[in-house]
Amino acid sequence: MTTTSTVPDARANPEVPPVKLEVRRQRRNWQGWAFVAPFMAVFALVFIAPLAFAIYLSLYRRQMIGGNTFVGLENYSQLLSDASFWSGLSRVLLFLVIQVPIMLILALAAAFAIDSARLHAASFFRLMIFLPYAVPAVVAVLMWGFIYGDEFGLAANLNDFLGSKVVTPLSQKWILASIGNIVTWEFVGYNMLLFYSTLTTIPGDLFEAAELDGAGAFRVIRSIKLPALRGSLVIATIFSIIGSFQLFNEPNILRPLIKNVITSDYTPNMYAYNLAFAGQQHNYSATVAIVMGVITAVIAYVVQLRGSRMEER
Repeated sequence: MTTTSTVPDARANPEVPPVKLEVRRQRRNWQGWAFVAPFMAVFALVFIAPLAFAIYLSLYRRQMIGGNTFVGLENYSQLLSDASFWSGLSRVLLFLVIQVPIMLILALAAAFAIDSARLHAASFFRLMIFLPYAVPAVVAVLMWGFIYGDEFGLAANLNDFLGSKVVTPLSQKWILASIGNIVTWEFVGYNMLLFYSTLTTIPGDLFEAAELDGAGAFRVIRSIKLPALRGSLVIATIFSIIGSFQLFNEPNILRPLIKNVITSDYTPNMYAYNLAFAGQQHNYSATVAIVMGVITAVIAYVVQLRGSRMEER
């Protein structure tokens, strides 16, 4: 004979009044909120409050007479016709379209090479490729700035050897590519580790079945490894898009070396920073930040949505 246990119910057990059951449910609900309260407090303090304050600032304008005056959406309408903002935005869009695919392809190639059994000393190469990510951004940019210097660095030595200024990575023509090289050097290792950690979770049975079917290395990559990496690729792409729109450290640190090439509005983040701290235009700076946040969120969401649909297929 078997017995079954049932959850006490007010209808089945008249000894448990419905009021007590409702009190217990409310208690459980409050306990859940108590667990998430520390996170919610920190989230409200470091995210919601600054965002709300930035939106508040963007709706006002400091006047010489009258102080901070409510202007509604005038700051946003001014931004739509601001050539400096659109110039910086087009520059980071170009940077994103060229640099991000190159970086992710290099990271994929490194992950596939380390994951293969043919590469000797794979742990050593994994550490060496990841090591630039551990270098602070300021140190990395200063190091590459010295290499790029056409008056004192490696580029200058090459130009002296060749007898003319052939290598000019800090010129107007090549500066964006030079910044892209620095960012790629910094973050290839991070993305490689993200891809490699995903590759290690693929069941070995799939590789054994592919080997029995006579699949070659490229077929295994196309049919097994790349589909498994789809989620990681989406995450890496979203992080790279956000990083591209937030481009600030590299051009800002290189700027003292080439002030005529990198201006104060070279990227939207540099523009917002200089508006706030050099121009004392905090309201307009907040407007730039809000618009850039919306653009970044929309593009990142579209990429995530596209990636989710590809995974469902």
